[in-house]
Amino acid sequence: MSRTHVIENWDPEDAEQWESGGRKIAMRNLRWSVFAEHVGFSVWTLFAVLVLFMPEDVYGLDAPDKFLISAVVTLTGAVLRIPYTLATAVFGGRNWTMFSAFVLLIPATAMLWLMANPGQPLWMYLVTGMIAGLGGANFASSMTNINAFFPQRHKGWALGLNAGGGNLGVATIQVVGLVVIAIAGNRSPHWVVAIYLVLLAIAGIGAASRMDNLTGRPVDVQSMKDVARDRDDWVLSLLYIGTFGSFIGFSFAFGQMLTMTFLGNGQTPAEAALHAAQLTFLGPLLGSLTRMAGGRISDRIGGARVTHITFWAMAVTTLALVYTSYLQASNGGTLSGGALALFFIAFLTLFGLTGLGNASVYTMIPAVFEARSRGLRLPESERADWSRSHAGALIGVAGAVGALGGFAINMTLRSSYQASGTATAAFIAFAAFYVLAALVTRARYLRRPTSVKAGEAASPGEAGELEPAAR
Repeated sequence: MSRTHVIENWDPEDAEQWESGGRKIAMRNLRWSVFAEHVGFSVWTLFAVLVLFMPEDVYGLDAPDKFLISAVVTLTGAVLRIPYTLATAVFGGRNWTMFSAFVLLIPATAMLWLMANPGQPLWMYLVTGMIAGLGGANFASSMTNINAFFPQRHKGWALGLNAGGGNLGVATIQVVGLVVIAIAGNRSPHWVVAIYLVLLAIAGIGAASRMDNLTGRPVDVQSMKDVARDRDDWVLSLLYIGTFGSFIGFSFAFGQMLTMTFLGNGQTPAEAALHAAQLTFLGPLLGSLTRMAGGRISDRIGGARVTHITFWAMAVTTLALVYTSYLQASNGGTLSGGALALFFIAFLTLFGLTGLGNASVYTMIPAVFEARSRGLRLPESERADWSRSHAGALIGVAGAVGALGGFAINMTLRSSYQASGTATAAFIAFAAFYVLAALVTRARYLRRPTSVKAGEAASPGEAGELEPAAR
């Protein structure tokens, strides 16, 4: 490693370079990338934990207000993923990881003040949530950076591990919230925030001392423009809305929905908060673990196949939630016994499926452009550069558009509760979307092969199903 943390002439496809030290360098950068993204995700979803410490009679925020704040946090994280994708090329992966960790000290400190001074107007929570959304944008820069460090044959695993390790931040912060509630009660949120102020400092210092910048990575705005005009960009982004959008949207909403369910069963706010905290973290934890495993599975049997099956399973699981929501409405807002168990199991299953889908869709991205590049009349080096640059650009664009699903889920839930007091309409809409995504995956990436003229850059749908070996 250079004393200036700059690596020149990096080529992970060069087997000799990879085996003589490249793997070690890539793994070191991956470890700190995962940690920094993990902490960033935690801060992004910090509000999902803090709502457990915010009874309405103290903070003056009702359920629609809380869904609105969650929606704003996810929206900012989604929109900022586009510039964050370009940032690693402009400033370097090490430099940007360091900055993106330190800048989150601002919203974390603001949250600490808000929790210590209840009764503030809604706009203060919205502004703080917007800034906290920077933590969600970390995903795009981290994924784009790690994509450049690993060879094609390891991208599914590396990207799955990087994304899954980051996603674990959603579960980890909820475990921290549970521990704080269990030890200090639901009136001590400052301990949750204080822990992450320390972790953010560690992430920034670790990135500065252990990560590297890669040279020769120009700001590829043209690749961004190319993928923005490409059908596969919008198709894969649509699929990612259904997978990652569901994961992050439900991560924000799950704890609040559990708390409302327990309150409907006659528990006090403190009891409801503790019981919700004991269960909430299991969903994001399962989704993060299945994402890490999903990369390996997709490498072996094909990302398109995994995505297609996952969406059908998500649709069926969501119909189970429609049924429990109907029962809850019929019983005056309460869920108990088998209905409550079905609600919880269905949600956990849905989280697990979103993790598989997150990994499979992201495995498809480099495979799509690798397959298409082989139809171009370009020298091998230029063909590989074209594939990597377009895959990196699409990782950022799909990540940004996909994260908008989290915004849509919280706004849909907010509208559903405002209209009927239940989530039934929202769950029906989600199930319909998953069916649509399954049909699109089948039509675009799993249809039978057709002939393609030599020299043309065929889309995967035109060239036939993406083979696992292409990954």
